[in-house]
Formats: sequence, C-alpha cells, structure tokens
Amino acid sequence: MKKFLFLLFLFTSESHLLAQKNSSYVFVFLHKRVDLPELPKGELDKLMEGHLENINKMAKEGKLLVAGPFEGGGGIFIFNTKLQTDVVEWLKADPGIQANRWRLEILTYTPQVGGVCAVGEKYEMVTYSFIRFIPNIAKFNVQDAPELFGKHDRYVKDMMKDGNTIAEGSFGDSEGGIWIVKGELDKETIEKDPAVREGFIELDIKKLYIAKGSFCEK
Repeated sequence: MKKFLFLLFLFTSESHLLAQKNSSYVFVFLHKRVDLPELPKGELDKLMEGHLENINKMAKEGKLLVAGPFEGGGGIFIFNTKLQTDVVEWLKADPGIQANRWRLEILTYTPQVGGVCAVGEKYEMVTYSFIRFIPNIAKFNVQDAPELFGKHDRYVKDMMKDGNTIAEGSFGDSEGGIWIVKGELDKETIEKDPAVREGFIELDIKKLYIAKGSFCEK
C-alpha cells in the first residue's frame, strides 16, 4: 500500500517545468471515505494500478497538471480546463473512482499567489501544510459577509509576509479557498483570523505530499 501511496500521484509529462497560463482551473478533492468495506489486497491493488494508469494517461494528454496525496488518505487533482464537465468525463475511466473509493468534490480554482505547473520527470517530493478555508454562511451572518471576507483577506495577506507561502487561491466566495505554506503551520495563529473566530470560516488543515514545482514555486 505504501508503494501505491507513493506512486499514486506521480506522473510523467514534458521533461521541463511547464507553467500553465490559464486564469482558472478545475480542482478536485478526493476525500477519504471511512465508510467503505475493506477489500481483499489483490482487488485493492488492481484498483490502484488502474488509478495510477489513468493518472499517467491524463498527464501525458495534458489534461492533469497537478496531483498529490494528503497524509492519512485522500488527495487533490488540478486539471488544465475551466470546465467541470470535462473533468467529470475524464474521471470516468478511473477504476478507483468508478468503485467510489473517494468522495469527489469538483471546484473551479483561481490562483491568486503561485500558479499551476506540470512537473516533468525530474522532481523532488516535498510536504507542505495545506489549509482550506470553508465559508459557513447562514441567514444570521450573511449580512456580515463582505466585511468578514475583507478582514479574512487582510489577515491572510499579513501572514504571507513571512515568505513561506507556496500558493493561495479561491474557489469563489461561496466555496472559499486554499492556502499552502512551507514548514509547520502555527495553528493558533491562523485560528486568530477574525472570520475564523467569528465562526464565519471553518478550517481544514492537512499535510500535502507533492512534487516540488507543482505550484510554480522554485
């Protein structure tokens, strides 16, 4: 299983770092499912082999730009398209997804810091702190949304001054966004975000294992 975890999200593309110029992409969360029955090793291995084959195929075709697993299960894909319908069609060939091994969440992603780059055959695997900001908009706080979003944006930009930010981007106001940083995250500091303290934004913090350069970082 560790072998598959390592290989699962590695793929070959061009032999150089290719920066993509799209202003937006399609971002897929593959959420770990804890409600699945345990499969025999042979059956699970076959699913993961097919999953890896489809990853390599999509990468070689220029469809899949970025992929990486989370510590503890699940992971992300970033696709070279603005159309979610494209991604739904491309993922139909993945046997692991056909078998519902993950719960998919498909979102439009617009980078604001960093970018989205396909990494070639020579790469270094790194671990980053991955923070997802999830808006918790309800009737009782919707009128405060513009002000709280503004406070949140200013707070995150202030935290970025330490130079550890790898990427930051948005899924749109209703879906929030992500922030990816080097090193260990000071959770107490990020929890001081005014929008987090007010319960307007929820945090999902994970470790992301990915090829260096996937977000166009040096």
